[in-house]
Amino acid sequence: QDFDRLRALCLSQGLLFEDATFPAHISSIGPNLLSEDKLWQIQWKRPTELQRNPYLVLDGVSRFDIMQGEIGCCWMLAALGSLTQQKQFLENVLPRDQGFQDNYAGIFHFRFWQHGDWVDVVIDDRLPFLNGRYLSVYPRTSNEFWPSLLEKAYAKLRGSYQNLHGGYLSDALVDLTGGVQVQFSLKDPPSDLEEILKAADKSKCLMGCSTSGQLGRNVELRNGIVQGHAYTVTGAVKIRYKKGWKHIIRIWNPWGHGEWKGPWSDDSPQWDHVEPKLREALLRNKNDGEFWMSCENFQEQFSWLYICNSTP
Repeated sequence: QDFDRLRALCLSQGLLFEDATFPAHISSIGPNLLSEDKLWQIQWKRPTELQRNPYLVLDGVSRFDIMQGEIGCCWMLAALGSLTQQKQFLENVLPRDQGFQDNYAGIFHFRFWQHGDWVDVVIDDRLPFLNGRYLSVYPRTSNEFWPSLLEKAYAKLRGSYQNLHGGYLSDALVDLTGGVQVQFSLKDPPSDLEEILKAADKSKCLMGCSTSGQLGRNVELRNGIVQGHAYTVTGAVKIRYKKGWKHIIRIWNPWGHGEWKGPWSDDSPQWDHVEPKLREALLRNKNDGEFWMSCENFQEQFSWLYICNSTP
């Protein structure tokens, strides 16, 4: 589908685009994501019906814009959270020639890497709702819609929303970058893991990690970590701590809430031994799903680390 041609056609006819190849129908949801009675309750709404002033992007793109909805697509959202930090990759996936302000015709497009090529995926902006709640990812700011629309395009690429329910973080990292990805088992980690993390962070690689357990069967442990879940690695630094040095890692939960409660978490006493200026630069004490932890705890709590970059 040619985005520019379809949009021009809709604008000339004064119509809002309706995508026959991924219709507002239960076939686009998939037969097994919900029970049959719930499938028939799905309603499709455009952002212009939900908000008086919708935006595709409002005040830039950030991982904190994303809140996971009913679908178990943490693997894709963890990759997306990492993508938001790397603007050179982001512009490939999220073209700037669209929005709700100029030339709006209910049509949007996003790009994903598939089998050696960037594929342009065109969608209409009708989003699925169940009992008034987003079925898909929902925006933290109620009138910013890039996460929901990008996820819809990815669902179309994969065949249905159901096909986003459980998947591999490593696949999503490649689909969003066209890059090369490598995985490390944290049960048998390389001896220089701390240096690998620091170098990857400095090289602006996309990074994610996952816990063991069945994906989609999310069990939250007492320490705040969720089993069978994918997270984004958003930073890795070596800082002065007491009389020595400490490697700490920053991690973000695509749920948009739910954080680690152990050492180096938002309220932990370890931060009292970090110089105030550095503490202020590193610590965001908010319930936004993002937290710090030590490299030792990281290896204990997570089972895999994924690193993706445009070159090996």
